[in-house]
Amino acid sequence: MANVGGTPRGPYRSGIKRREQIVSAAAKAFGERGYNGASMRQIAADVGVSPAALLRHFQDKEELLAAVLEWWARETAALRLEGRDGLAAFDGLRDLMTYHISHRGLLELFIHLTGEASNEKHPARAFIQDRYTGIVSMLVKRLLATAETGEIPPLTDAQAEAEVRALCATMDGLEIQWLLDPAVDLVGLFDFHLDHTLARWRSGAYAPGARS
Repeated sequence: MANVGGTPRGPYRSGIKRREQIVSAAAKAFGERGYNGASMRQIAADVGVSPAALLRHFQDKEELLAAVLEWWARETAALRLEGRDGLAAFDGLRDLMTYHISHRGLLELFIHLTGEASNEKHPARAFIQDRYTGIVSMLVKRLLATAETGEIPPLTDAQAEAEVRALCATMDGLEIQWLLDPAVDLVGLFDFHLDHTLARWRSGAYAPGARS
């Protein structure tokens, strides 16, 4: 009898568990060796299954990468700025830096794939592009909305985009430096930079817009 509405069991449950193990091993491999440097054979060995068994779950490396990116998106879904208004929303970015300290593997995965995705033919390129586009768009809207409430002086769309891209670049740069040298104070340095950025925004000293 089917286990209607209950927890999956038997072979089906085992299959789900094995799939999760493969995705976890692939995420680690892609984070450490990159998509191009990680092989399906080695990922299978890391899980303790044969390459043929791995292919029963994922027909090729691109399908496995898609599953890893979906997993990454779920794991980081809580790191959003919903429920915060004005400049308080940007304060929420501090939580992201703290999150990285205890989730280094997730950050390694994203940074490594981001570097590889500069190649137009990389299978993760669309995902990475959409991720950056979404983050920049969301933060630009937040910054413009903050100006509309009068919390900061008015700024143009181009200035808002320039400010957000510069902030994202600082975040990425500090993350890479921390991955290379864990002695780098990722949280403290970002807090220092964000404090100065928020103070500058309150004074209306914005960066020039890249586009009118």
